[in-house]
Amino acid sequence: MVEDRTVMRGRVTVYSVPGCAHCIQAKATLRALGVPVCEVDVNKHRELRARLKELTGLSAVPQIFFNNLFVGNNEDLQNLVRQETDPERLERLVLSVREDPVPLDAPPVPEEHSLDSDGELDGAACELSEALRNLILQLYSDHLSEDGKRVDYKAMSRSPFFERYCDLAVHLQRVDLLSLSREEKLAFFINIYNALVIHGNLRLGFPKNIWQRYRFFNYVSYFIGGEVYTLQDIENGVLRGNRKGVAQLLKPFSRNDPRLQVALPDVEPLIHFALNCGAKGCPPIKTYTSQDIDSQLRAAAEAFLENDDSCVIDSAGREVKLSQIFKWYKADFGGSDEKLLNWVFEHMGASQKKRTLQALLSEGKVKVSYLPYDWSINSTD
Repeated sequence: MVEDRTVMRGRVTVYSVPGCAHCIQAKATLRALGVPVCEVDVNKHRELRARLKELTGLSAVPQIFFNNLFVGNNEDLQNLVRQETDPERLERLVLSVREDPVPLDAPPVPEEHSLDSDGELDGAACELSEALRNLILQLYSDHLSEDGKRVDYKAMSRSPFFERYCDLAVHLQRVDLLSLSREEKLAFFINIYNALVIHGNLRLGFPKNIWQRYRFFNYVSYFIGGEVYTLQDIENGVLRGNRKGVAQLLKPFSRNDPRLQVALPDVEPLIHFALNCGAKGCPPIKTYTSQDIDSQLRAAAEAFLENDDSCVIDSAGREVKLSQIFKWYKADFGGSDEKLLNWVFEHMGASQKKRTLQALLSEGKVKVSYLPYDWSINSTD
């Protein structure tokens, strides 16, 4: 559990309409700044459109307020972030939202979109997930290597965005997981898993041996929707449809465990190319969105298989050398060498490597072996 150390007392109100590119960019920027965003759809709440025009003299969206201070539109916000005119103004605005409660003359918001009594986001899973994703995206942008394989843990631990992420993660306990669709669940839990690994490494240190790894993945957890979810629970319980994990004797969730309702009905093999356990042998770290999660995961698998650290085709030896991930979770890929190789072939992108594998498979029996796994920490140090 993470203690809620810093509570934003105010709010940022964004008047917008669905599908507006400028509105989407503005909201992403604000959430990356770590401020609580109250979005008001003026198409849905037309009674507020006239009132808004009275306040600002404008009808275009987005229109952005820090408490009762009108900042302007998306372009004005981006100029603020770039600090082109007054370098200290943005800092003052964020400070006002952090320290000052919402004043009586703040712009109007419909009741169902209001913030909770602490001035934080409400418990809607998708909204909280998106806010967390944007913070994670900012952290990754600042502290990940270009290939997504290494993390600057020391710098991230000092980041105000990490502090804001820790504060916001407390509110995971209020998320209604049963309201999530399959796609929302995939994106939500993949993003949370990868962030939780980093959070755990920063708080507890990186596990250095098999026993420490076992404890780490069975101990590091978030309180989500009223239940505790460890890293093992997220990966094997939810995303693998409640299957036994590596070195586990039992399934993560028993028949009467309420978390079983959250588990995917079937295993999704593609998650193995999105989850990063903090080791150099893992796939790159990215963030995922529910809108096209399946194509994103397939692209991650293609990139993983194209990398010679994960898949090597030895034509002369009639051998395919794969990441240990395929050995540990072989059941997810069909259970036999033949089914595994067919799965690999079907999920490769169009490349010379795929054509080489196709030629081998057409000629008959192919040997499968597994590459050494690099368990060293994925730190930039």
